[in-house]
Amino acid sequence: MKYQHKAFVRWDDLDAMGHVNNAKYLTLAQEARFEWSFMQHHSKGEIPGLMEMVVAKAEVDFYKPINLGGIFVDVELWVEKIGNSSFVMVYEIRNGEELCARLKTVQVGVDSAASKSRPLTDSERKFLEQYLIPEA
Repeated sequence: MKYQHKAFVRWDDLDAMGHVNNAKYLTLAQEARFEWSFMQHHSKGEIPGLMEMVVAKAEVDFYKPINLGGIFVDVELWVEKIGNSSFVMVYEIRNGEELCARLKTVQVGVDSAASKSRPLTDSERKFLEQYLIPEA
């Protein structure tokens, strides 16, 4: 399944060219990822282990600029691949029907006490598998 998030484009997200700055797309994806991984569990009184993750890689393909601040855009995300200690997420940012950007991030589980990667837990895998849509 895919997760849907409404992201608010702030006026200060716009750059001198009058469109959303390229770095802000990663912020929009991060906000969607936070809501997806944390807020769903927090509302049930749970704290998910997915908070102990870092972004090891991020890539963005830009298609159409977002030329307005003060609007909401749609961020749709899903999991493309699950590895031993990492997983790949895909995000599509749309302004109405227009696909503005497609992003991918590689998230890596981290053992913060040891400052190194760790295997994903069974509960993390179970959560991720709900959103797994392998690349065609």
